[in-house]
Amino acid sequence: MIRSADIREWRDHDVVDPKQNRIGMLESVYVDTATDEPAMATVRAGLPRRRRLIFVPLDDAVLGPGYVKVPYARAQVRKAPSIGTDDVLPAEQEEEIFQHYGMTYRPGAGGERRLARR
Repeated sequence: MIRSADIREWRDHDVVDPKQNRIGMLESVYVDTATDEPAMATVRAGLPRRRRLIFVPLDDAVLGPGYVKVPYARAQVRKAPSIGTDDVLPAEQEEEIFQHYGMTYRPGAGGERRLARR
């Protein structure tokens, strides 16, 4: 399991898929609001004037020297929901991210958000 304190050190490192294909650079980490453990990362990708932040789950991610390897193919990650580099994740878009990766989405008991940026 990747702890919150550890993952902060990996910002601006390459994010790669299982075949070592570069997806982009790790921008930020979102924690699960129920556990405060890292749940998703945003990956900075795209051309300089068209950069976006793509969401990818951190479950089963592997930290290596200078990279974070995620268990999802680059093509799948690149098609994931994204936001602009200066945008904030809208609450109504959270479920879409989980669905893209075939994960179950459960908001908090009071309907609160599942993800919070750290």
